[in-house]
Order: sequence, then C-alpha cells, then structure tokens
Amino acid sequence: MILSKAAIADGNGHFSIQTLKVADPQGDEVLVQIKAAGICHTDWDSQSWGKQLVMGHEGAGMVTKIGPNVTGLRVGDKVMLNWAIPCGKCFQCGEGKQHICEVNSPVTAGNKVAGGHATLTSTTLDGQPIERSFSLGTMSEYTLVREAACVKIMVEMPFSSAAIVGCGVMTGYGSVVNAAKVKTGSSVVVLGTGGVGLNVIQGARIAGAVKIIAIDINPLRLEMAKEYGATHTILAEKTDKGLLQAAQVVKSMTDGRGADYAFECTAIPELGAAPLAMIRNAGVACQVSGIEQEITIDMNLFEWDKIYINPLYGKARPQIDFPILQQLYAKGDLILDQMVTKTYSLDQLSDAFADMHAGRNAKGVIVF
Repeated sequence: MILSKAAIADGNGHFSIQTLKVADPQGDEVLVQIKAAGICHTDWDSQSWGKQLVMGHEGAGMVTKIGPNVTGLRVGDKVMLNWAIPCGKCFQCGEGKQHICEVNSPVTAGNKVAGGHATLTSTTLDGQPIERSFSLGTMSEYTLVREAACVKIMVEMPFSSAAIVGCGVMTGYGSVVNAAKVKTGSSVVVLGTGGVGLNVIQGARIAGAVKIIAIDINPLRLEMAKEYGATHTILAEKTDKGLLQAAQVVKSMTDGRGADYAFECTAIPELGAAPLAMIRNAGVACQVSGIEQEITIDMNLFEWDKIYINPLYGKARPQIDFPILQQLYAKGDLILDQMVTKTYSLDQLSDAFADMHAGRNAKGVIVF
C-alpha cells in the first residue's frame, strides 16, 4: 500500500486535492508513478459525472511495481498510458478495433469510469473504494492500471510530452491517418484549433496534404496553427451560422469545389454538420471532437457522394500507433514539446483549467 496525493472529483462539479491509498498490483496490474498528466476538457467534465473519482486520463510515468501476470514490462520502464484499454478477445478487438473494445472501452461500454479494471477496490479514499477516470486517474502521484493500458516509451522524450500522446495527439493524428486516410497532395480544412485541432493539422502535414486551412474565431489560435502546419487560416465570425460564410471562403481557396477533407474539432453541437459544407462532392467530413448531442443536418449538405465519419480516438491501436508517434517525434515530424505551453503543479489545477477555458495553452500539463 502506498499513499498518493490526487485530484478527486466530487461528482457535483467540483474537485479537491486529497490523499489516497493505492494497493500493490495484482494479476496483470502495474503500479505507475505518474510523472506528468495532461489536462483536457474531459477532465473538467468529469467533475460532474455523479460520483467521486480520481481525475485524469492522460499520463506518463515510471513503472514501480508489477503484478505476477505482467509479461511485457519491468520495474523502471517509462510508459505512456492509454485510456481505451483493449481486452484482446472480444469481437471488436478481433477486428483490429481495440479502441472500441466491447468489454473494456469506457466509452463504448457507456461507462467513463470503471471500464476494464481488475480490482476496483485497489484504490481507497478514507477507507472507501474510489474509481479512477477511464480506469487511469492520472492526476495522482501513483496509479494502478492494467498492463494493456501501458505502452513503453522507447525514444528520448520528456514525460510532459509523452503524457499528451494518449488522448488529443492520438485522436487528432489518428483521425487523419487511420480514419479519413488523408492522401498525399490533398486539401484539408480543420474547424477549431485547440489541442485536438492542432494535432489534426500536424497529422495532415505528416500525411502529405499540400493545403491545410485552419478555421477559428481566435486569432491567437490561428497563429499557433501555422506553427503546426496550417498553410492558410480563416478568422471566422461568431455570427456565422454553421460556418457557411467560412465555407464560401474555403471554396474560393480550393478551385470553387471545396476541400478534399474537413475535420470538426470544436465540440460545438451547432457545428457538427459544418465540415460537410467545406468539402467537395465525394469529399470526406470527419467529426473528431466527440459531439454526442442531437443535431440537425440539412441533407443538401451531403450532395453529392459526400462521406461523414465519426471515429473514436483516431481508431487507435495503442501498441501499434503509439510507437509510430514516438518515432515521428524522434524524427522531428511530430511536434510535442512546443505543444506543452505551460506546466503546473497538482495544487495549481484550478489555474490550469482557467487557462484551458481561456484558450491560452495549446496544451497544459501537470508535472509531479
């Protein structure tokens, strides 16, 4: 048993910093000393999920203990964590779709907290078991996870950079490469240039897109987008319903027909259909940000032969994709260090959330 300082959501929209007890690993579990934890809008939302939980679902750290059934990790290994933990045995895992595992995925199973963890009593607060967000709970000095949640870090990489791979980086890059399969020489539009949008932009650059158009209402974010590969920017108006005016500008930039691909990264339900307005006939629109609300779509936007896809987590296959991302980072193609705009201590989490909501950071990270 080890003591661990952690951010605890109360389920009613608030959090506090408290001390947990974390048990030794059993079975295929691994005790990880968290060195860095990414800060995401989902973490903010997790405060209101109706139950107490250990916050955080992006992280990297050091293996300090392993269970008797762990085969691929050793004490001292550096690891980045993955929240879509595959079982390896269900139908979807057999189809190579580990990100939508029918047994363990906390999203497809409809449970963003407890999916796939072996011993839910392994972490306690004041003597009572407490669950970990997405079975990780990375805003904690220590966390106990399954081996399948860990990918070994094989290149020289700061923990702060490694921590952000397991959500926004994978979602953005994977939506481009795994889901939409952007072709070399193509044109791409990215709606929203937050952390996920910036990773869509650099995924498109790595994939060989020659025209990458970033759209946002924040001019500072558009300047940031250029650093990640945007070749053109459009400053949108808040009053532009469905971004239809911006879509006309896109068409003027793409020979009057629209872009080959468009990616929605705003998480604004009213913009769920907006990427359809940006693409040419037979183009591909991709909803990246995870909109789950009911939306209305004018079917005229589908004319003609347009494709709309809604992938989860960039269709991540963590044990395949994370090492690829590591190699792209080592080559200098994948920008991570600069993406970590500011780091915080755990006690500064409120400040970190404020900076996130104000759009000051590409990505904020808690460093332990």
